[in-house]
Amino acid sequence: MKLRIVTPLAVVVDEDGVLAVRAEDSSGSFGVLPGHADFLTSLTLSVVSWKRADATRLYCAVRRGAFSVNAGREVAIATREAVVGDLATLAGAVLARFHADLDVERSERVDSARLQLAAIRQIMRHMLTDGRRGGFS
Repeated sequence: MKLRIVTPLAVVVDEDGVLAVRAEDSSGSFGVLPGHADFLTSLTLSVVSWKRADATRLYCAVRRGAFSVNAGREVAIATREAVVGDLATLAGAVLARFHADLDVERSERVDSARLQLAAIRQIMRHMLTDGRRGGFS
């Protein structure tokens, strides 16, 4: 199989001769072997692993993304961020940083939603005040 992991800025992994790929989506961990049916899923923060023909296993931490299998011969992962490395480093430092980044993103989304709701309330308040004076203009 061919495995390709891409980010918006780079092709992180482009490898032929992959015997198996493991990843994780919201339903749990799963594996893909050559000949797998076409497949599409959304990945969580996880470490993707793959086995080469020489029996070595390689690892790449991904920050969510789209995982697809095409014709049982091509596995593609499109993600915001990917880091290739050894399992100990990826499982510790990199995934911890990815989780911290997710927490910051969630907080920023909440703050943005609060600002939008405050703006809508202010607009509604002005519209209601104008309506009491004899109409909208």
